[in-house]
Amino acid sequence: MTQPVFSLLSVLKSVPKAVAFLAGSEEFPRIEGEVRFYQTSAGVVVYAQIEGLPEAETPCGERIFGFHIHEGTACSGDETDPFADAGGHYNPSLCPHPFHEGDLPPLFGCHGFALSLFLTDRFTVEEVIGKALILHDRPDDFTTQPSGNAGTKIACGIIRRTARGREKLFS
Repeated sequence: MTQPVFSLLSVLKSVPKAVAFLAGSEEFPRIEGEVRFYQTSAGVVVYAQIEGLPEAETPCGERIFGFHIHEGTACSGDETDPFADAGGHYNPSLCPHPFHEGDLPPLFGCHGFALSLFLTDRFTVEEVIGKALILHDRPDDFTTQPSGNAGTKIACGIIRRTARGREKLFS
């Protein structure tokens, strides 16, 4: 096995380059979370921690949620889509789904919580600052065009540059 290009522990102890604070829609007001973006030489490390998620309605498992960066810069909308202004998936290369730059791995809910940590080279942190981060109520099917049939947008946050020492820390 080759040596990693960076130390994950040192990355996670550092100040992220950007952060998004997710908040649920009126229908899902308990959802809140923090998603951190760390630029590394290997790509972007994304660390997400979400709570207040709707739980599975059957005893057969937990919920899976679609998770995407959208091209819009606002978490506003209307009665039919509270986050309509988030726009479509971030996709400057015009790739088919699931190869959009904004296509992220799904979040697996566990008793109303989700935690995810992954590395991607689909974008740099600078490219997504100001973009909307959306959580959907269903899993992405990785097939349906243009957005994976992930269902209703249930939470949103804007990816913002962090100021050293001013970022919220996970509790």
